[in-house]
Amino acid sequence: MNTPADALIDPPVNPPSGPPSVKRPTRPFFWSVRRELWESRSIFIAPLSVAAIVLLGFAMGSRKLADGMRLVLMRQPDDQRMLLERPYALCAVLIILTASFVGIFYCLDALHGERRDRSILFWKSLPVSDLTTVLAKATIPLVVIPIVTFVVTVGLQAALLLFSAAVVAAHGVSIDPIWTMHLVQMPLLLIYGLVVTALWYAPVYAWLLLVSAWARRGPFLWAVLPPIGVIVMEKLALDTSYFARFLHYRLTGNFSEAFHAGDIFQGSVMDQLSQADPAKLLTSIGLWTGLVGAVALFAAVIWLRRYREPI
Repeated sequence: MNTPADALIDPPVNPPSGPPSVKRPTRPFFWSVRRELWESRSIFIAPLSVAAIVLLGFAMGSRKLADGMRLVLMRQPDDQRMLLERPYALCAVLIILTASFVGIFYCLDALHGERRDRSILFWKSLPVSDLTTVLAKATIPLVVIPIVTFVVTVGLQAALLLFSAAVVAAHGVSIDPIWTMHLVQMPLLLIYGLVVTALWYAPVYAWLLLVSAWARRGPFLWAVLPPIGVIVMEKLALDTSYFARFLHYRLTGNFSEAFHAGDIFQGSVMDQLSQADPAKLLTSIGLWTGLVGAVALFAAVIWLRRYREPI
């Protein structure tokens, strides 16, 4: 007895009754930034290592903390605030300097490293534009490192505050709690300083990325020696120092443009916050010319990354 042909055909499969799945966007910029964070762990390790060393040193010197606190409390109120805030300000300076060095060496290796190990051939095979890649790399020193600096600094200062309060309380030393309120203002000063620094040094980071995309070897030397050569040649040929003054202004003018006239490194946190002048910064010609120069340099970096071959 023959089997009907229709019986050999599989029954139709009913389509799923649920809603159709929505394809998520690939978000290339987000994953490009994640890639930089995966490959550059020093962005987190270096500030955290410095914070751990500072905290360990503070703990080792805790025996003299109560005696030092008694001597500080014998001073005038203004001197008390300055002396009590000094260790916390020093911690912030150490973390900021460490993060700055990390940002400098990250930029010098960001594009040079992928050309040196020829991984640029793999990354260019992915559907990620050079614009996205360069913007992701520029985000690290301009956005990510300042955020990491802020979080690590505030965490270290909070740990030092809790530890010192517990130690002096155990030795029966009473502290006026008013001065601790000034420490709450430190994060405000830190945020302002980090934003000012990121905006002011944008052309510097762009220059370092440009050298990283162009140099075949020794990007640090190529980043440093040409400006020094220009300074020397100008001095020998014209007996002037305009370019040296320009570099000095670009490297150290952020605080003079963001604060009132005066030494902002003197006085308490309240004094420093009172000297902050965002309007002066936003109307500064140096800030906007630097940002325009940074945009031009970043455009050159994108062009170089597109046509530069592996080393």
